[in-house]
Amino acid sequence: MCGLVALLALESPVDPQSLSRALLALQHRGPDGAGTWVSPDRRVGLGHARLAVVDVAGGAQPIANEHGTLHLIVNGELYFSDDLRADLELRGHHFRSRSDSEVVLHLYEEYGVDCLARLRGEFAFVLWDGPRRRLFAARDRFGIRPLCYAVHGDVLYLASEAKALFAAGLSAAWDPDAFFHAASLQYVPPDRTLFRGVRQLQPGCALLAGAEGLRTFRYWDLDYRREARPAAGTDETGCIRELRARLEDAVRVRLRADVPIACQLSGGLDSSAVVALTARLGSRAPDCFTVSFEHEGYDESAAAAEVAAHVGAPLHTVRVTQTDLVEHLEAAVAQGEGLAINGHLVGKYLLARAIHTAGYKVVLTGEGSDEVLAGYAHLRQDLLQEGGGGGGFEPDRRARLARLKDGNLPSAGLMLAEGEGLPLDAVRGALGFVPAFLQAKATLGHRMQGLLADGFLARFQGRDPYGECLRDMDVAGRLAGRHPVDQSSYLWCKLALANYILRTLGDGMEMAHAVEGRLPFLDHELFAFARTLPLSLKIRGDVEKYVLREAVRDLLPDAVYRRPKQPFLAPPLALFGNTRTAGFLQDTLRGADLAVVPFLDPARVRALLDRLPGLPTRERVATDAALMMALSAVCLQRRYRLGSDVA
Repeated sequence: MCGLVALLALESPVDPQSLSRALLALQHRGPDGAGTWVSPDRRVGLGHARLAVVDVAGGAQPIANEHGTLHLIVNGELYFSDDLRADLELRGHHFRSRSDSEVVLHLYEEYGVDCLARLRGEFAFVLWDGPRRRLFAARDRFGIRPLCYAVHGDVLYLASEAKALFAAGLSAAWDPDAFFHAASLQYVPPDRTLFRGVRQLQPGCALLAGAEGLRTFRYWDLDYRREARPAAGTDETGCIRELRARLEDAVRVRLRADVPIACQLSGGLDSSAVVALTARLGSRAPDCFTVSFEHEGYDESAAAAEVAAHVGAPLHTVRVTQTDLVEHLEAAVAQGEGLAINGHLVGKYLLARAIHTAGYKVVLTGEGSDEVLAGYAHLRQDLLQEGGGGGGFEPDRRARLARLKDGNLPSAGLMLAEGEGLPLDAVRGALGFVPAFLQAKATLGHRMQGLLADGFLARFQGRDPYGECLRDMDVAGRLAGRHPVDQSSYLWCKLALANYILRTLGDGMEMAHAVEGRLPFLDHELFAFARTLPLSLKIRGDVEKYVLREAVRDLLPDAVYRRPKQPFLAPPLALFGNTRTAGFLQDTLRGADLAVVPFLDPARVRALLDRLPGLPTRERVATDAALMMALSAVCLQRRYRLGSDVA
């Protein structure tokens, strides 16, 4: 895991000082070394901040091929690189290191841009092809590793994080259009960031740039099974056995490193499965790290302790207080470069800090299981509302929906709708139904738009962010003919997983402390199998991820096997809080800093704060997300002094 910077200038030479400043801004991602390369004609510059995980002594970057015609920088890990290396050596390629990254150079020599089909892992890279005068960049299939870019004048800038582009000399400013989307449905458009002129390369996409211009293309996409197509492997026992084998393989390949590996452990099914398999496949039970929050209903540390004891793993508990949530919020938001919806951002930030302090550079996590195996409560709602949910007459379905809502208070307004929402006619028109999570985001958007300034809202009068979001998706190719639950999963992966869970909450928090997260559930070969499973094996009645529970039942305590999904969320500041946290919320959102954020109306924010104590519990929980987004905007404004063209 590392930090990447690349500059491509078509006319004037690149500025080595800009390259160095950008690299320095990414030092937190790669504290073990820094390297740069500038082409002899000074039209190309590559910079790499290194976190040494594989080939610690010999894996410095940028890397050149044996002829010095190709130069490469890579962030992340490539699995089965030894097999690829052996095949390439048989084809006459010569390697200079043991680094898995070097494989990309020789695969490109052999296959060109089609080399992407042969890569398995979590990666982003930039490659300069000297003979073709072409820059080639790519991002892994799910978007685990970030890569953003901007064009200013005749120079193309690429970097792992936007802050590096600002350090290189790009002006830091809000993108009003992206902020409007975020204020409406939490997420910026898939190819945008909150910052003007800064785009993100989408998951499963690549970029080519040179004298002929710049273009991006998609080399992989999620492809859920069409309903009319029979499911492969309908034998339940066989499916369970195969999922176990695929998951074991995904964990096994992620245990390769020349440094020790730890695990994040929440006590839920997903992270517990990863920990148990790591203990079984590794040389010893891994050190595990968990977050403990102050309030019952949000603290999972007891479940984590039970799992750790069951597999014989040392457990390190990171206690995060309400005071911690406010003291570290600005630093966490600045690293994540996005709008937070909950204090869980700070929880992940402090968890990664503890992992780093304990001496670990690599950690396995359970993220991605809910996307691959339909583990979210909002997907169960979709099944009940749109797909029947496994039978039952109408009163039974209504009762199950009511139990789902009552049993998921922390998800109110985030993943399950709460209150009035923005119009969703365009979504229903495109899909024939409205995914439950978009219903929830519409209620969040309604609350958030209630805090925006009239002048800003007037600028977007007549715009439908939900309709625009669907127009950016391949509805005919990737959604039509799929079950509503799979359609929802696809959209969730494009919006929530890529933009928030992986970028802001995952990579942003982990790499703030030079910790590389590895995600076995987001192995594309595991997904290729999971997509063929019948939905009845993923959601069975009121039980989510049934097939996973059965696949790892022998590894886990019975209480964890039976435990329902609990999202990783911190206690809402709007619901719980000591005097200091309440003071922080009031002081920040009533203070002068809020007025500097050009999109928010201070009077409307103050009015909401005045109403807050009298709101019902569910409403206060749902309101917390809008307040956290406003707080995040203040934090970004403070840290980056963002300009704006909004009057």
